[in-house]
Amino acid sequence: MATQGLATQGLAQGLTRRCATIRLLTAAMLAACCASPALAQNNGPFPPLPLWLFGVQAQAQAPAPATGSVPPGTPREWSGLDGASGDPNMTADAIRAAASNFPACLEQLRALAAKRGVSRASFDKHVSGLTPDLAIMDLVDAQPEFTRALWDYLDLLVSEARIQTGKEMLVQHKVAFEKMEKAYGVDRYIIAAIWGVESKYSAQSGDRPVIRSTATLACIGRRQTFFTNEFLAALEILHRGDVQAEHLKGSWAGAFGPTQFMPTTFKRFAVDFDNDGRRDVVDSVPDMLASTANNLKKDGWQTGESWGYEVVVPKGFNYLLADRARQKSVQEWEALGIRRPAGKPFPRSRDRAYLLVPAGNQGPAFLMLQNFHVLMKYNPAESYALAIGYLADRLRGGAPLVQPWPRHEAVLSRQERRELQSLLLRRGFDGGEPNGRLGAKARAAVRDFQASVGLVPDGFASATILARLRSD
Repeated sequence: MATQGLATQGLAQGLTRRCATIRLLTAAMLAACCASPALAQNNGPFPPLPLWLFGVQAQAQAPAPATGSVPPGTPREWSGLDGASGDPNMTADAIRAAASNFPACLEQLRALAAKRGVSRASFDKHVSGLTPDLAIMDLVDAQPEFTRALWDYLDLLVSEARIQTGKEMLVQHKVAFEKMEKAYGVDRYIIAAIWGVESKYSAQSGDRPVIRSTATLACIGRRQTFFTNEFLAALEILHRGDVQAEHLKGSWAGAFGPTQFMPTTFKRFAVDFDNDGRRDVVDSVPDMLASTANNLKKDGWQTGESWGYEVVVPKGFNYLLADRARQKSVQEWEALGIRRPAGKPFPRSRDRAYLLVPAGNQGPAFLMLQNFHVLMKYNPAESYALAIGYLADRLRGGAPLVQPWPRHEAVLSRQERRELQSLLLRRGFDGGEPNGRLGAKARAAVRDFQASVGLVPDGFASATILARLRSD
């Protein structure tokens, strides 16, 4: 997310997309990252969040990096220690050996770059003299301890200040937003929300050269195959002249621009919307907006449809139905007693949706539509997609959520999450390996346990549930 002219700035489906890949867990999240029983239900202990929130980028099992900038204080020197993953390529000795071989590794990549049309002159210009950024190795294998709850996360991302700035950006770049919306059919408020969440409207900027970061990761560590492709794509960007070399800066894992493109994602979705011959998602607002919209459109964005609705769940509701796999039409949900607050009507009764209760029966509930799934392709965390949708609604003039969050609930530490998983297994409820990442399987196990002891089976892995497991 590097920007300069535009104002300094901002995982892909499967293993190749920015959004579906974002999530390499990182070090500086230790003190600031948000985790909660609410978030932990879906995509591990916490989603890949914008870096400006924590100081560093989040990393996922699918190898690609998260979003956000690197504020002052981010480690710039390698600790010299083995990585926590246990991967043989992440031992201190292996890292040192690979670092000593760094020039030879880059030279081997020259031929691959040439096959992509990168000239020898371009390669030498951008690669000669590069040294590895070994501090990245500590970030790749960081084991963060999450401390924020979902509601605190939303408070940060959907603050009054961010809403006000977003509205100002919508006015300032009205023509660009209108043209983008007309060309791609993607809601301007959604694009504005992504811009705001990823980079605080270009106010936060990563300062690591993308070429150096991706070269380091292509030659050293446990994700070399993945990052070789990112490095080569970054070279292509520079060779084509889409982004100026001094502006191609971002997070430690290579994400750049106000809406956080990985180099390979840029290659797939970036467009020259201002017709200047360059696809510049860093310094051109029209290119940035249109490229982000193109990404969502190709991921299946449904023009004219919402991302979802806050809903009220009736008393006595069967929370076993609150599952991403249990989609129903809005009309069917209405028949089960689901309503919008204040009696607002659902505009499209045939749309299919699933019920999300991120804080169980103690907090707000939501019906999530097709466009919510598209947002999760941009970043595969329900909490992230929820923040984008909610901020977009506030930018268009919508009201705050009606139902309160259970702010009294304590956040489970990583060790407590592991303990919860172990206790569930001990009682015959398979929530997966006790690794502290509470995904869909763990949520189902929590629901089954709750049902077995007469509790509301909402799947909310709270401190209360952990205490009950300890006492039984």
